[in-house]
Amino acid sequence: MKNILHIISSPRMEVSASRKLGKAVIEKIKEKYPDAVVKERDLTKNSVPILDEVHINTFFTPAESHSSEQAEINEYSTGLIAELQEADIIVVESPMYNFSVPAGLRAYFDFTSRAGYTFKYDENGPKGLLNNKKLYIAFTSGNIYSKGPYQVYDSNVPYIKNVFGFYGVSDTTIFRAEGLSIPGIMENSLEKAIEGITID
Repeated sequence: MKNILHIISSPRMEVSASRKLGKAVIEKIKEKYPDAVVKERDLTKNSVPILDEVHINTFFTPAESHSSEQAEINEYSTGLIAELQEADIIVVESPMYNFSVPAGLRAYFDFTSRAGYTFKYDENGPKGLLNNKKLYIAFTSGNIYSKGPYQVYDSNVPYIKNVFGFYGVSDTTIFRAEGLSIPGIMENSLEKAIEGITID
């Protein structure tokens, strides 16, 4: 049985292309693994707080010294991390927002990037702790960023790959629906991306 963590980041609902692409990825995974259990983490319906001083202080304070507020914050953060730890397959939906990821997804990474949980440091430097997992990224954008003159503007897919790579997740596949605002491409870009989904 496979445990799937489905991370949704688009604030848009029915009209969201990334939600449609991500849903199609989940459906393909369930076709291959009919007994898969899917856990959904919708960062719009259940938003992660923006990181501030009390959160940072919590993360750098030993658990035995936590105040009641810090204990609650720590429990929330470690709960998010536990979902990642338990997952065999992680699906991240990420539309291009101003050359990067939606704010909710960035906030999520701020609460899951914690030494001793998703990575650690030893004499050789940082080491990821979320090993032997598969990552699928469902990326959507109005422009084309996978190649051409605007590739250098993409701080979305490389960022997600780098974060998860730091966590120890190196097996990554990207599904892209690009050019969703470009006439002549937008008409069938999402359909082609969904048709091209293959699960390893």
